[in-house]
Amino acid sequence: MRKAIWLVLGGILSVQFGAAVAKDLFDRIDPTAMVFLRLATSTVVFWALARPMLRGRSREDWLVVVGFGLSLGLMNWSIYQAFARIPLGLAVTIEFVGPLAIAVIGSRRARDLVWVALACGGVLLLGFQPEGVTLVGVLYALLAGAGWASYILFSASTGRRWPGIDGLAVASAVATALLVPAVLAGGVGDLLHLDILLLGAAVGLLSSVIPYSFELAALRSLRPAVFGILMSLEPAAAALAGMLVLHEFLTPLQWVAMACVVAASVGATRSGSAALHEPVPD
Repeated sequence: MRKAIWLVLGGILSVQFGAAVAKDLFDRIDPTAMVFLRLATSTVVFWALARPMLRGRSREDWLVVVGFGLSLGLMNWSIYQAFARIPLGLAVTIEFVGPLAIAVIGSRRARDLVWVALACGGVLLLGFQPEGVTLVGVLYALLAGAGWASYILFSASTGRRWPGIDGLAVASAVATALLVPAVLAGGVGDLLHLDILLLGAAVGLLSSVIPYSFELAALRSLRPAVFGILMSLEPAAAALAGMLVLHEFLTPLQWVAMACVVAASVGATRSGSAALHEPVPD
């Protein structure tokens, strides 16, 4: 179990430091083009590993995997737009409202509303000291949270219909194709530089391939509740990456806001786990 925990933590750090590297390149490449490079890299790797079988798939299989791909593309594109406008740690903190909503939306416990209130309070705190915060950046982060929530739902459905990482490979291709018109409209000049291509590929490995591989290995021996609690560290890891790579330092109030969201996520995850073990009334 200890090894699985370290794998999850390694995946979290990989995602956020990959995001920091990507943001550091925004003065040389548009965020949309960077997302395209990230998704294209992961698509190539996942297809090479999975070699998904496409024949014999039902209409429902394709609808689910296309929905998965759309949510994957929306989540990545919108969070990179948020990164371009607000600090990394704050963007991920706000984005985390999406999976938190999924954690509590099916709950029948009134006390779980406390976690919703705590998370909302944390986000609202950001408005009291809006240093480095823009409304557009916040809205993009919220859109990314919605994309993350739909990603979670479609991921579960895709996993039931597509074996292994076949569904993820197909969804990555859908998400990549979705961005092609936007990349072409913005010009492909930046994508012709070898160093940009290599750095974009590195971001794809750090932000998609490595963390997914680590998480997949960890979930073989790690309880979902423990996994969910560990994933609650994403905002803190993003803030750390922002400080070390981008020199983005948050104010004390912004740290408090982040702590509220992290605590709400941990509480909701633990509450959901406890609910699963409660006896069902006759």
